Amino acid sequence: MTNARVPSSRSFSTLVQGFFCQRLLQQRNASPRTVAAYRDTFRLLLCYVQDHRSIAIESVTLRDLDAVLVCAFLDYLEQERHNSIRTRNARLAALRSFFHYAATQAPEDLPNIQRVLAISGKRHDTPLLGFLTHQEVGAVRNACDLSTWSGRRDHALFTTLYNTGARVSEAINLRVVDLQGRSSTATLHLRGKGRKERMVPLWKSTARLLASWLGTQTTTPQAPLFPNRDGEPMTRTGVAHRLRLTVTKAMQACPSLRSKRISPHTLRHTTAMHLLQAGVDITVIALWLGHENPSTTHCYVEADLAMKRRALAALDEPTSRRCRFKPNNTLLSFLEGL
Repeated sequence: MTNARVPSSRSFSTLVQGFFCQRLLQQRNASPRTVAAYRDTFRLLLCYVQDHRSIAIESVTLRDLDAVLVCAFLDYLEQERHNSIRTRNARLAALRSFFHYAATQAPEDLPNIQRVLAISGKRHDTPLLGFLTHQEVGAVRNACDLSTWSGRRDHALFTTLYNTGARVSEAINLRVVDLQGRSSTATLHLRGKGRKERMVPLWKSTARLLASWLGTQTTTPQAPLFPNRDGEPMTRTGVAHRLRLTVTKAMQACPSLRSKRISPHTLRHTTAMHLLQAGVDITVIALWLGHENPSTTHCYVEADLAMKRRALAALDEPTSRRCRFKPNNTLLSFLEGL
């Protein structure tokens, strides 16, 4: 006699649709980026179930997604897709959010749901932040080919990223109307993570550069500030590619760039470090970067070796008489007994 699976009160597809439409959009008013990230998680999970467990997507039930399968899926992301541990944990967070919702809709599946919710995130090393010196930032900006349309756009984009410390997602979503004021009063209206908005002032030189860039374009207020060749907003991949090409060219004038891994986010770290080194209060830097919690900004203090050296120089070195260590029989006996 075959063991037939007892169906849940609500089908899996109904639960997923309810999770996105009711929980994320109606109740939480989640941002489009959050919805897209959760959507990608479910796409990957369903393809994994179909390819590795031979279960057709339309036949998947909530009980198929037990703790063993979810753990195997997370290992698949890390080992076969070569995702970072951070990405693995982000996918798990999306699934945990769904299972919290499922617990209220399918109480008969609570034992399975609780086992999935008991899966913890994986710990990972936190690398030191990479940032550029003033000379290296100048080399990158100077490497842009101002005789071409894309070079002028890249020059304006990289200058804006450094001036504002914006995330690349914030920069590519900028519209012409988001540049407000002129010269010394110019600001940019950034829309950050979690629907948080902020205004960031611009240097006069950045304001003039952006005005000059827009002066060569036929634009409307809602047009992208940094478009691609098709007039659409640039993608994250596109910005990373253009920066990689520019850095490669800049290495000729600034060899120290060869030893650094540079991404658009490196410019954000650079802005924060230079503000910190200029003596700007860390709470102001947190507001500048759009950090929800100022403690997030403490990582820049940890990365600033020059600040640590100044702190060390403020202390007097201890003076002590140098002597050579001479072990005795008691000490050796102690060590051998360990």
